[in-house]
Amino acid sequence: MADLKYYDVILKPVITEASMALQENRKYTFLVHPDATKAQVKDAVEKMFDGAKVASVNTMNYSGKPKRRGAIWGKTAAKKKAIVTLTADSKEIEIFQGM
Repeated sequence: MADLKYYDVILKPVITEASMALQENRKYTFLVHPDATKAQVKDAVEKMFDGAKVASVNTMNYSGKPKRRGAIWGKTAAKKKAIVTLTADSKEIEIFQGM
């Protein structure tokens, strides 16, 4: 287990049509560090975004896809995605506003 600080846990937000539709239900999607736990993701969101209170965190691990360039085979990097659900009384996350 890596010793991750809260600012190392969240890598970037996921901006897709499906993730934007989830925002109506107060769910936000982030790419997170592959070694991060649900508790670390919850702490990172609450510390990085003022007024955000996390109700639950769902995580998904994605293994790398096999890719080929000529005769050389390899894999893309593995990813971990987290869907964070906020409580009803928490503030919304500002980085998703206006998208």
